[in-house]
Amino acid sequence: MRISIVTPVRNDVRVGRALDSVLGQQGGHPIESIVIDGGSDQPTLDMLHRYKPRLAACVSEPDGGIFDAMNKGIGRATGDVIGILNADDRYAHAQVLDTVLETFAQNPDAQVCYGNIAYVDDNGRVRRVWRSGRNHPLKWHLGWRPPHPAFFVRRQAYETHGLFNLEYRIASDYELQLRLLFRRRVPSIHLDEVLVHMAPGGHSNASLGNVLRANMESHRAWRSNGLRGGTLVPLLKPLSKLSQFRLRPSPLGE
Repeated sequence: MRISIVTPVRNDVRVGRALDSVLGQQGGHPIESIVIDGGSDQPTLDMLHRYKPRLAACVSEPDGGIFDAMNKGIGRATGDVIGILNADDRYAHAQVLDTVLETFAQNPDAQVCYGNIAYVDDNGRVRRVWRSGRNHPLKWHLGWRPPHPAFFVRRQAYETHGLFNLEYRIASDYELQLRLLFRRRVPSIHLDEVLVHMAPGGHSNASLGNVLRANMESHRAWRSNGLRGGTLVPLLKPLSKLSQFRLRPSPLGE
């Protein structure tokens, strides 16, 4: 079984750290690393040039945003399983991808495998841990969702159910997960371990305006998928994270 990891980037030299965590993975499964750069300036391009010989693909051109870049990467992927790792994130340890692929191998009906993430500050301290828990339809009505950086999908599921919907500028990852796990009810597996170390912040949390827009887009995702409910999701989605987050700082790797 083969896994493809797509890394979208634009002007972020931390992409080198992300790629180190991909290329440094251990195990017997082949790994395909794909970088989609949205037209970065020289410092990031210089960083990517150093890694290019070890990448399956490295595309640098203007795009329509982060989810357009992800779609481009998925379109180039040849792996049986596809993961997305943003430029400012990295895998929690060197066995993450091997663990994910072994989980898929042991659960051949599963189309999605997801885990937990830890928000890690610049001093290497874990500020929060997002423990997603098992998927259940009721949870979606209460604002639940799994963390996208630790979300792995069989390529066949993308081919069957579609890629990221670019009508959603901020919450396209939420819409995709809602479509797969709630509307289509694809079989999924939750790995109750931290798979990704994520930098605090993120695209949807970059500003108050982005937070509000992301929550409203999440509500619209229900209607566009022909689903009943979702009216309270803009309110419940932020609140639902409180039960999933451990707020006490802890050493990296705890």
